Amino acid sequence: MTDFNSLGLSEALLKAIDSMGFVTPTTIQQQAIPVLLEGDRDLVGLAQTGTGKTAAFGLPMLQLIQAHESYPQGLILCPTRELCLQITNDLKTLSKFLGTVNVVAVYGGANISTQIYELKRGAQIIVATPGRMLDIINRGATDLSGIRYLVLDEADEMLNMGFQEDINSILSNTPETKNTWLFSATMPNEVRRISRNYMSDPVEITVGSKNTGNENIEHEYYIVRAREKYAALKRIVDYHPEIFAIIFTRTRIEAQETAERLIRDGYNADALHGDLSQQQRDKVMKRYRDRSLQLLIATDVAARGIDVSDVTHVINYSLPDDIENYTHRSGRTARAGKTGVSISIINSREVGRIRQIEKVIGKKFEKNDIPTGYEVCEKQLFALIRKVHEVKVNDEQIGPYLNRIYKEFENIDKEELIRRFASLEFNRFLEYYLNAPDLNAPNEKPARAPGKGKGKDKYTPDHRFTRMFINLGSVDDLTRGDLLRFVCDNSGISGQQVGRIDLKGIHTFFEVASPEANTVYNQLKNSSFKGRKIRIDFAEGSKGSGGRASKASRPASKSGKRSASHRKPRY
Repeated sequence: MTDFNSLGLSEALLKAIDSMGFVTPTTIQQQAIPVLLEGDRDLVGLAQTGTGKTAAFGLPMLQLIQAHESYPQGLILCPTRELCLQITNDLKTLSKFLGTVNVVAVYGGANISTQIYELKRGAQIIVATPGRMLDIINRGATDLSGIRYLVLDEADEMLNMGFQEDINSILSNTPETKNTWLFSATMPNEVRRISRNYMSDPVEITVGSKNTGNENIEHEYYIVRAREKYAALKRIVDYHPEIFAIIFTRTRIEAQETAERLIRDGYNADALHGDLSQQQRDKVMKRYRDRSLQLLIATDVAARGIDVSDVTHVINYSLPDDIENYTHRSGRTARAGKTGVSISIINSREVGRIRQIEKVIGKKFEKNDIPTGYEVCEKQLFALIRKVHEVKVNDEQIGPYLNRIYKEFENIDKEELIRRFASLEFNRFLEYYLNAPDLNAPNEKPARAPGKGKGKDKYTPDHRFTRMFINLGSVDDLTRGDLLRFVCDNSGISGQQVGRIDLKGIHTFFEVASPEANTVYNQLKNSSFKGRKIRIDFAEGSKGSGGRASKASRPASKSGKRSASHRKPRY
């Protein structure tokens, strides 16, 4: 296995890397660093966001510059303020054992006089957005004639944002003898043109296939009616209790309105878009990086350059106008080798665009159904129970109160205490989702034949069988075979009388020959599994031989709406 020691880096840089806890370089770092350390080659690096590109060009640049010289030797151009600050902070951390290496960030939205002052003091490396860098040049505030290394980071993004002319003007102020290192997630014709015009026989490094998506990202889509898109968004968020997501909208207005609706509905959300001041943007991003903000609603432009660890989901509330932007959106998750999910909420007319995106990223999307209210409630309940298991008890702080607590509960047995605890925290959530409607757009796609495909496919009824629900699933370490044995052993029927079994996370739907359905229900309703009471019922639309209609797949209530005073709990 390759480590940083084998890449040719100096002891000071290796010490900084070690202090940051990094052990194994990423693929782009393994391939790019040795080439760039030679100091005399242009390079094109194609890799998705989150693959470690900053260190891939930052470490060689820090090693190659002359730290004792105070004029600009390295220039890094990037598309956004957020990315500019991120790169600057990373380079400062990596150079902390190199002595006097000054890295100055130059970007719009901040006081240009302060930035000019920092440049006048002496800077070996400038990290800049194109617009502000050109403004600095036009004011004669810096001299780029000594630039030896030029980096174009997120080159495709800069071109998408309309910086082509600015980049051309900036490059015309740098010497022809410099080395140019271009890094991009995709390789559109405009980026290829830059490489031809400003680079000499560049080494090309590709991590993955050109223009493809991160292999660690799962891509899903949900089809809903346009009027129910917001309800579907909330349902998806509620189905993932531990979600830490970026929700993409097409416009600033849509981002702000969506954020405000989520906040009113009790979600921990905020918006990031171009109408915010730099101070407001910084405040929002600080909350998100600190994870005190769970949902960040953003436009494409505002989110470019965001590098936040452990983003679990990217949600495309609106598909991007430019299909290639989907790659950048989804790249906000699954960073640094982790996994993530990219979700798109679409209407039936947009299925064709999903197929186009599949061709661009080279990966298939999975079509899923919006979870039912019942499925959401179960997910939330067991997420709460997991939190109870994982909570850290501070004995020193709670100790003085324990005797009084025990006294309060002395007349309540364990089972009753659990029931009351779950009800106390859960009833409000259950009330909201009682009788929750099906949000999936009807008749979008023919269902697959029974027994084929994944459990999330549409169910096709078989008149010979009755579909039933049971509160056992894969989280109980059960396979379909295990569940089949459990049903047969506890009801007295044979395996030939059981049809399709759809094993899910915390529950299962299974078919029973209709004449045996009431027998199975009566035999299992009072049974238990590993000390836990079994709950069994007929699935929606199914009836036992005695005509008992189901309530299992949708809680029964006269209204799915909340009262105006109700604020949905967040767990």
